[in-house]
Amino acid sequence: MSARPDDNDAPARIGIVRQVREILSALRGSAVRRTLTLLVLAILAVLALTAYGQIRLNGWNKPFYDAISRRDLRDFIVQLGVFGIIAGVLLVLNVAQRWLVETLKMRLREGLVTDLVGLWMQPRRAFWLAGSGPMGVHPDQRMHDDALKLCDLSADLGVGLLQALILFGSFAGVLWVISADFSIFFNGRDHPLPGFMLWAAILYAGLGSLLSYGVGNSLVARNAERYAREGELRFSLTRINEHLDGISLAGGEADERRRVESNLADVLAATARVVRGLTNLTWVTAGFGWTTTIAPTLVAAPLYFSGKITFGGLMMAAAAFTQAQSSLRWFVDNFSIIADWRATLLRVSGLRIALTADPETQRSDSRIVYEDAAPGTLALEGLEVRYRQGRDRLDMRDLVLEGGERLLILGAPGTEKTLLFRALAGLWPWGSGRMRLPPGEAIHYMPRGTPYLPRGTLADVLAYPMEASIYTPEAMKTALTSLGLERMVPQLQSTRRWDRELNIDEQLLLGFARVVLQRPNWLVMDEVLGAFDDDTVDSIIDVCHGPLAHMGVIHIGSGGQAHDRLFKHIVHLVPATGADAGRIPDSMPGALTS
Repeated sequence: MSARPDDNDAPARIGIVRQVREILSALRGSAVRRTLTLLVLAILAVLALTAYGQIRLNGWNKPFYDAISRRDLRDFIVQLGVFGIIAGVLLVLNVAQRWLVETLKMRLREGLVTDLVGLWMQPRRAFWLAGSGPMGVHPDQRMHDDALKLCDLSADLGVGLLQALILFGSFAGVLWVISADFSIFFNGRDHPLPGFMLWAAILYAGLGSLLSYGVGNSLVARNAERYAREGELRFSLTRINEHLDGISLAGGEADERRRVESNLADVLAATARVVRGLTNLTWVTAGFGWTTTIAPTLVAAPLYFSGKITFGGLMMAAAAFTQAQSSLRWFVDNFSIIADWRATLLRVSGLRIALTADPETQRSDSRIVYEDAAPGTLALEGLEVRYRQGRDRLDMRDLVLEGGERLLILGAPGTEKTLLFRALAGLWPWGSGRMRLPPGEAIHYMPRGTPYLPRGTLADVLAYPMEASIYTPEAMKTALTSLGLERMVPQLQSTRRWDRELNIDEQLLLGFARVVLQRPNWLVMDEVLGAFDDDTVDSIIDVCHGPLAHMGVIHIGSGGQAHDRLFKHIVHLVPATGADAGRIPDSMPGALTS
């Protein structure tokens, strides 16, 4: 049974402080941390200058509107000139702020994605993640789509919040000074209420923030669910595109369409829940938006009608109130965006938490021990592979292979040969016994099926994962020719999708040509020889007895005609019997069909 992405996701239970700390850790360790610091400082300076300019612009309201009320044309024209200067400076600051913020987004993404990819591509970490449960579903989309959105939203929200704080700090003083001597006449006498306009702005914005939180809090979970369902839909579409031949040959178009339609229905249902949440939140945000058009004037009106300020003072007070309460209403205006940010933060930080978790800490009483052996020696001692459905073991408890020796492991019906292969590669630690590997000696692992062919030149594919430049063209030509791939020699510097250009047989041969070129000390194969025809097996045997005579070989599965000609030792993988020793972690995947 497959788990749905993000269902019962452990990082969802981790607080926002831990989530933010994970992202900051990624940025602190990145190569762009100095650039990020400079950008933040530059943005802070621009915001401070902008706030100063807005204070000057707010102060300009009084003489400008007083000139209108006096019908003073000369002063009116002078104030228009002052406005032009202030507005011009603010325009330059706005443009600078936009450039700095967009650059910040770009550098944030560079630092975050580089960190995530670096963790993901640590040896065997991506494989472990894929089997770790819901967090291992679609990590590529978390690193691409979610990381991009998180960086964009973080920059916009962070700069917006910082600007709101600076503006509020600037205009709070203006409001206090304007209403410092405000009083309410009640019960036959005046009751002083200093800073009335400031307290009114705080109360007005606080009420809106509380209502927004109460109405829109569910948007965090709803957005997270929508992104998970979107990931399923994208994965289904990508999988269809990658397997068009198999789907077409099987006539499976109708079935695939049903799958996509089911995924689309999940996306639409999740989106509908987000729409309902946004609609409910709009009652609050839009309602406060409309009342804001008149609220500043209403709050400042008592000062005007009491004769404490002029008409120009009224306009200045109303503008200052608007700036202050707009800063305080930042939470109200941005709550839906904050909910979206929380959802993406959850997904990206959850991925990083999973990537930084040490697989070795997932201890159990049932683990295979990997140790160093003597040079030129590979030993298997009491090796047993465990999975949810059972246990398999080798019928010979202790095996020691010297360099150049070849071992054939035949699997009894029902045994998990692929899990044994993964255990030998260090990818499946569940079981018991010891595997001693020669330190510093290259071991090449060939899984069943077609080998992985990265995008690049044919030389890159042949040398993978090494650099193609370390091998001479003559060595590459020899490797290809030894397996009957002479026609590929002229294409060594061609860049194509080789997994689509070559047929299955050619891909299999290219995978073995990679072994001939790189000449590892040891080769471990999972049902590889059974995929070749007799002539190709003869060529492989000749290579193994010739230029690869130094190479030790372990082959799991039928050896075909190479059974007697290549292998010196033959053992069997059989079901284990007896009580199950040791606890198997709940996170361990089920067995794979061999």
